Amino acid sequence: MKNPFANALNEKPEAKTSWSYALTMPVFLMFFSYLLIGSGYFSDIRTFVGATILNGFLLTCTFLIQNRVNTIIAHRYSSLNQTIQRVAVSVFVHAVLSGLFLLLIATLYVKFRWFGATVSYKSIIIVYVINMMAIVLTMVIQETFHSLGHWKHHEFNKEKLLKENIQGQLQSLKAQISPHFLFNSLNSLSTLIAEDSEKAEEFVDQMARVYRYLLQTNQSTVDEDQVNHLTSLNNELSFIESYYHLLKTRYGEGMHLTISVNEKYLSYLLPPLTLQLLVENAVKHNIIRSSRPLTVEIFSTNDGFLQVRNNLQKKNVSGLENLESTRIGLANIQAKYNLLAQNKFVVSEPVIENGPDYFIVTLPLIAKSIS
Repeated sequence: MKNPFANALNEKPEAKTSWSYALTMPVFLMFFSYLLIGSGYFSDIRTFVGATILNGFLLTCTFLIQNRVNTIIAHRYSSLNQTIQRVAVSVFVHAVLSGLFLLLIATLYVKFRWFGATVSYKSIIIVYVINMMAIVLTMVIQETFHSLGHWKHHEFNKEKLLKENIQGQLQSLKAQISPHFLFNSLNSLSTLIAEDSEKAEEFVDQMARVYRYLLQTNQSTVDEDQVNHLTSLNNELSFIESYYHLLKTRYGEGMHLTISVNEKYLSYLLPPLTLQLLVENAVKHNIIRSSRPLTVEIFSTNDGFLQVRNNLQKKNVSGLENLESTRIGLANIQAKYNLLAQNKFVVSEPVIENGPDYFIVTLPLIAKSIS
């Protein structure tokens, strides 16, 4: 496994940092050399050239080391809620590095009096204090830009997730209100009215619940403008039961749904319409007959995941063997979880297993307290 510290040490300074150093270096170098040597720095050309080269080399080495240290610390404490830790570690490390650097300077210029230097240990301490003040000021500016960068990233993900939610929900809504779906539903309703008025009334009630949930989910997403518009597992399961009632009325014994979820996970959250997309995919791409029933199972695992599983019996449509899914619904679900992972609402993404006998999707559930 690669060492992150080694990787950080091998990285080049950021372009902005390098340009800032290149622009400020000449002025700071001459000021720094004058503090160490005194008026003799400008009065003798050999002293000026020699001290400039030496001090330029020392300052550049210090800059490169401190820049690598900044990179390591930024990688180690990268999140916004680690700002205090990042600042504290940075101040301590830079204080040590500055102390070592100035100790080297003191050895060269105070003890050996290079280039006729007049600087004293007291002056070195003053330079150290000024240097630390400059470091703290620089860190304040860097943290300000760091926070702005996090905020921009957060807002970008917020808009992107909102867009994914709306697109996925509108796609689902469009599929549900398509003429084909309405025709099948109304045809089933027409048959029920003629055969069993009570079942017809229940069918209408369940159909109304399906559309109400779809419309409310889309409306709440637009109005609330949340980065993680989520719904409880309990709400999703209630919706799926209504949705399944419509499918069951149409397919009869050709369709079965089993739900086995631990009660403690009912308050957990997930992106809305996730289960509907998975059930819809199962219905769309598999044979459904009383002699070959499609069975969809929804159950929770002991480690806080939700699994949706259906037996595989792919359709043959108009001579086309094993009609393949476009995976639009699955891609939509994965995109939502990916953005939630980026915002640290989940630590894992959906796992899809397309085995020879079963199609299984494992979904992370989100604790309400985390959201």
